[in-house]
Amino acid sequence: MLSMDELKQEEDAIRKEITALPDAKRKEYYRLEDKRIKDPDTYAVLNYFFLAGLHHFYLGNELKGILNAMAMLIGIILFGMFGWVLILIVLIIELPQLFRSQTIVQAHNNKVMRETLNEVKFGRSQ
Repeated sequence: MLSMDELKQEEDAIRKEITALPDAKRKEYYRLEDKRIKDPDTYAVLNYFFLAGLHHFYLGNELKGILNAMAMLIGIILFGMFGWVLILIVLIIELPQLFRSQTIVQAHNNKVMRETLNEVKFGRSQ
């Protein structure tokens, strides 16, 4: 994964391309972007308070979200047997994402911005 500085540079380059768009296409871009861009703080809160994978759903990673939620549910149901180990494993896997939430969401948003820009420039088939 790119560093936050590299991601910001990538975002700046995308923003320059957006600025070069004709007015109508730029308005369309910002209309679409507003619906698609995600907030890093929301991602972090979902990760922190709900270790059941809701942060994955927030970024559109349904498979990861389902697997995470199932692991947590099984861990809670079987807590007395070995479930606590499963919960601990999920915690160990998910905790670093909490600390990298800004970078994870910035990378996601850059991807969304690039896809939206291509959609506006070249049409919906992209």
